[in-house]
Amino acid sequence: MSFSTLGLSDAIVRAVTEQGYTSPTPIQAQAIPAVLNGGDLLAGAQTGTGKTAGFTLPILQLLSNDKVGTALKNKTAPRAIRALVLTPTRELAAQVEESVRVYGKYTNLNSAVIFGGVGINPQIKLLKQGVDILVATPGRLLDHAGQRTVDLSNIEILILDEADRMLDMGFIHDIKKVLALLPPKRQNLLFSATFSDEIKALADRLLNNPQSIEVARRNSTVEVIAQKIHPVDRDKKHPMLSHLIKENDWHQVLVFTRTKHGANKLVEQLGKDGIGAMAIHGNKSQSARTKALSEFKDGSLQVLVATDIAARGIDIDQLPHVVNYDLPNVPEDYVHRIGRTGRAGATGEAVSLVCVDEHQMLKDIERLIKQTLPRHVIPGFEPDLNAKAQPIQLRSGAPGHANRGGRPGGNRGGNSQPRSAGAGAGGGRPAGGNGGRPANANGGNRNGNGGGGRGPRPASRPGNRDS
Repeated sequence: MSFSTLGLSDAIVRAVTEQGYTSPTPIQAQAIPAVLNGGDLLAGAQTGTGKTAGFTLPILQLLSNDKVGTALKNKTAPRAIRALVLTPTRELAAQVEESVRVYGKYTNLNSAVIFGGVGINPQIKLLKQGVDILVATPGRLLDHAGQRTVDLSNIEILILDEADRMLDMGFIHDIKKVLALLPPKRQNLLFSATFSDEIKALADRLLNNPQSIEVARRNSTVEVIAQKIHPVDRDKKHPMLSHLIKENDWHQVLVFTRTKHGANKLVEQLGKDGIGAMAIHGNKSQSARTKALSEFKDGSLQVLVATDIAARGIDIDQLPHVVNYDLPNVPEDYVHRIGRTGRAGATGEAVSLVCVDEHQMLKDIERLIKQTLPRHVIPGFEPDLNAKAQPIQLRSGAPGHANRGGRPGGNRGGNSQPRSAGAGAGGGRPAGGNGGRPANANGGNRNGNGGGGRGPRPASRPGNRDS
């Protein structure tokens, strides 16, 4: 099967081929015809399966070949927003918009991305110029709607990407507000890695007689990923990680920590061991996050330390190693984390450093993925079998840190380089942001990137708008 047999135009297939792709992935083979058919779609796909192209390619096809699209003379001609993609984080928003731009380079369609954490005025100017496909995080989109700087009255297609993550981050109220601004007659596409009861409820409310496709077992982990557990005492985690990196000569390692403070501390410790590392999380500036991601992707940075939400949107082909320095509070996040490796047919390795405090978390993860992960004790790092478990540190004093058993709280934007409508890959315009707002009562702060507990917290407590 080829992309051209799926009903895509020569212009789109040409752009896809230039990126080195010749055959569609399973999610693309099913989703592209379904979207082209014009109906609603509920799609289940793990990260790394090619789902972004699964909806960007058919959207480009539909919009470029209809009466409005064929009337466009070039990418700068006036136009209204006809497709809206909502994503939970900045990195993911920028990644999706980049895909739209790359795959649509030979069409007359253009696109833009808007998210919080950066100035809003350049975004207003960008929206005035007119775009066909808008990628946005919910909070910043509502900021524009409140200022009447975005017109959503012509939306023909709505896409909720990583819908499970958006619900986890407390965006359900923002999503409902966005839906109220859209024309009732439209095509709706919902993509989710997992199908929780909340996702099913949202799908029932949003979708009209949808086609349903799922290319991976519910909450499954990718078979090409070698998973292992290294039991270790809590105070030996950092020495063990340095040992593994040096002993195995790892050159590109994505490491997950539970908190932002933990990420910073680990980077400092690795640096003292002569291992180059940088951290990405909500307390880092946009430029620092972009720099760290860029250097990690091009291989000049050996270790990238990330919190769960900040890592959403990291898309690196053939990433060889993912390390869970801390196990995640939410078992489903384990699946998201290790899905960063083992992509595009490549093999990958996911290693978890587990101390006595995390044994219950490990049981929850193994119950979710329906398998017992192999344990490997590293000589010289044998754990104390008589060690007593201690409560997991729930908060580090700053809003946005994760609680045990908690869901990440949302922030109001997302995170990565903004792109101008119709700009080339290097052309970026600043995108918008504004100051902190009170966090919502369910624990989410509203900016596309955040951590927080599942339990309620006071509505008056200020939310960290970039965690």
